[in-house]
Amino acid sequence: MSHTDWLHSGFFFPYKNHKIFYRQHRSKNDCILFLHGFPTSSWDWYKVWDELAKQYRLLAPDFLGLGFSDKPLAYPYSIFDQADMIEYLISEVGSVKFHILAHDYGVTVAQELVARCNEKKEKSEPYFKIKSVCFLNGGLFPGAYKPLFVQKILGGPLGNIAALLMSRFTLERSFGKIFGPKTKASQQEITNFWEIINYNNGKHVIPKVIQYMRERETHHARWTKALQKTDIPLRLINGPEDPISGLRMANKYNELIPNPDVVLLDGIGHYPQTEAPQRVVRKYLEFLTTV
Repeated sequence: MSHTDWLHSGFFFPYKNHKIFYRQHRSKNDCILFLHGFPTSSWDWYKVWDELAKQYRLLAPDFLGLGFSDKPLAYPYSIFDQADMIEYLISEVGSVKFHILAHDYGVTVAQELVARCNEKKEKSEPYFKIKSVCFLNGGLFPGAYKPLFVQKILGGPLGNIAALLMSRFTLERSFGKIFGPKTKASQQEITNFWEIINYNNGKHVIPKVIQYMRERETHHARWTKALQKTDIPLRLINGPEDPISGLRMANKYNELIPNPDVVLLDGIGHYPQTEAPQRVVRKYLEFLTTV
């Protein structure tokens, strides 16, 4: 499915006077909430969508500042605000019980959602119920997260200049470093990724959105504790060839999380759902049968 087909089959809802894009598959079955990564979009899930739709209701938003959602330049982007947006969306669509499948940027939003559920449970307050969380490659623990040089530049004082110089070529070069050696993105996929990133002049907000890397450092104790203390079933499906959050991250997960459930996909890099969709679906459905 092309990114334009994905866009035309989706919907928008208002959040703080901005439009948020989402796609859904309606069903009476349990809901899977997809949380995508940076700097891409919910289109990242298109290869696993149809197979999971056979058994589940699906909901996949684009975070504010990314994908087909609005990308306001003068906006205080934060993980906490993105979590607020997700809470608002799930209340709007009427699903208060759901599974989470998260990747990259989305894993941090998922950690914040888990932290909120833990807190509300402790206080016996009403809350939405997360039935399970499955993480794909992402910066769960800052000490094991190694951003690319270009990410560091985009997040630094020269970020605005670096963003202006971004192009399809620089994206292809970066993605070439983080995909598995035999599972590189195709030329058409690179084009789709780039057009989504640049949708609504999106590359200009990247230096603001990418400040989430600083948030991970600042709030690492909260977000690590959220996973250590929760009774929500967790699994990590990890592409170990990923230089950003691959085998190092899986090892740290095994070290920090009680009774860790980790699946390594040999030969796969940072985008397991794109590089090995059938393997991801198989391991994910296997996980859900245990929940």
